[in-house]
Order: sequence, then structure tokens, then C-alpha cells
Amino acid sequence: MGTASSCLAGSETFARELCSLEDVPENCITAMFMYMEPPEICLLARVNRSFHRASRSDTVWEHKLPRNYKFLIRRILQGQQEDGEIEKLIIRKKEIYAKLCRPNLFDAGTKEAWLDTRSGKVCLAISPMAMKITGFDDRRYWEHISSDESRFGSIAYLRQIWWLEAVGNISFEFAPGKYSLLFKIQLGKPLRKCGRKTCNLDQVHGWDIKPIRFQLSTSDGQCDTSERHLDESGRWLYHHVGDFVVENENSPVSVNFSMLQIDCTHTKGGLCLDCVIICPLEYRGKYSYFD
Repeated sequence: MGTASSCLAGSETFARELCSLEDVPENCITAMFMYMEPPEICLLARVNRSFHRASRSDTVWEHKLPRNYKFLIRRILQGQQEDGEIEKLIIRKKEIYAKLCRPNLFDAGTKEAWLDTRSGKVCLAISPMAMKITGFDDRRYWEHISSDESRFGSIAYLRQIWWLEAVGNISFEFAPGKYSLLFKIQLGKPLRKCGRKTCNLDQVHGWDIKPIRFQLSTSDGQCDTSERHLDESGRWLYHHVGDFVVENENSPVSVNFSMLQIDCTHTKGGLCLDCVIICPLEYRGKYSYFD
């Protein structure tokens, strides 16, 4: 019995001496990383030097990047780089992925793009400042409120108006797939009292009389429309406008979208508009929305 135990212990010691994580070939680790999600790769990079070197491989990170990543670099990151640095950035795939996963403002800070850290799919947010909105520059109708709840640092608050029309457009090179478009809006004016967030509903009126019409259309002929009354106050909601499909790579798609309530028989007010979101269809569930 004792001899058997001693032999077994000796075999285990011998096995440990023969093989350890340090002995795993780096190309095998790289191949393994190809099937892992980026957060898992970054965690395993701490195991040892071989894992760390494999975690920096361009082969791994080019596989994780969207196929149109060179377009994303030039459209989103170019303004952040010094002259002559953009081509160097294209070579460093892990750095590209890390930068694109952060919220990146572009088009003079009126739009934002980021990659989902796990899947590498792109999402967009569009500020009211990038839209054409009735009376937007007239303080009698609209107020711009600083807010830490907004991706852009401020929200547009509608005091009162007869004719509401908010229209926007973006031309972007999306990776093939299906995308959803949503308006992020709230009934009620956000306030902060004694350090607590609250909402003033005094000016909310007119939204239950006639529905708002949401529309989207694309340059390749796709259209979608939805209508709904706004009847829930005091919290941000993502109103689903519709979906569109991108089939071709390396081909920009122009997306037009709007929010309309143009019945002039009554005034309406007390509405906040934060942004428009475009995201892959499978991520629409991350947002609280009306369908």
C-alpha cells in the first residue's frame, strides 16, 4: 500500500515536471483565443508570459474586430490622432479594439459610436444637435439642460409647441446584419433636489390627444413606421421605430429618421429628447423600450 502511494506521488511529480502551462506552444494558445470573447482573453493574459504574448497577437484581435474596422478608424478615430499616426494605428489590432470599445464622439461631438466589448458589433448614438428640430434654437420652445444621464452631457427639453418635427440622418458603413433604431425620450423635466434625481411633470400635456409618428427609411428603399401615444411620465424610455437590414459590405447606407406630431389643433410640451440609438437587432433587449 505504501509502495503504491509512493509510486503514485512520484508519477504526479514527474508529470508536473514534464508539462506545465509554460510548455504550451504559443500558437496553440493563439488558436484557443480565437474562440474566446475579449474579456476572457484579457483575463487569461495574466497567466504567464506565453499567454500574455498570445493575447497581443494581431491574428487574435483582427478576428474580433468587425470587418469594416478600417472605415471605423477613419470615420471615428481619425480626429483623435495626430497627422501620420492613423496608419500606424491600423497595424495595432488590440489597440484598435480597445479604442473602438470606448464611447467615441465624432462629427463635432454630435454623434457617438462604440463596439460591444464581447461581440465587437458597432452601436451608434445621435444627439439632438445633429437633427433638424422645429424651433430648436428658440428658447420659447426648447431648453438645453445639462445632464449626467445623457451620453452627450445635455438633453433637449420641449417647453411647449404646436408643431413638433425632429428629423435626422446618418450615412454610415455598417457591417452586414439587422439593426434597430430607437428614440430615447422622457415625459417630464429632470431635476435634482437635495442631491436626489426627480422629475417635474407640470408642463407635460398634449401627448395623449394624438399619437406621435416615428419613421425611418434607408437609401436602399427600406421603410418602417410606428405610432403611439405617450402616456408614461417620469422615466426614460426607448421607443422602437423599426428595423433595417444591411446586406453589402464596404457600402455606406444612409438612414433617415424622424419623430412627428404635427397636429396644430393643440399644444404639447414637457418632453425630453436625449438621443437616437442604432444598434444590432439582438441588442435591442438591453434597452427598456415600447414596441
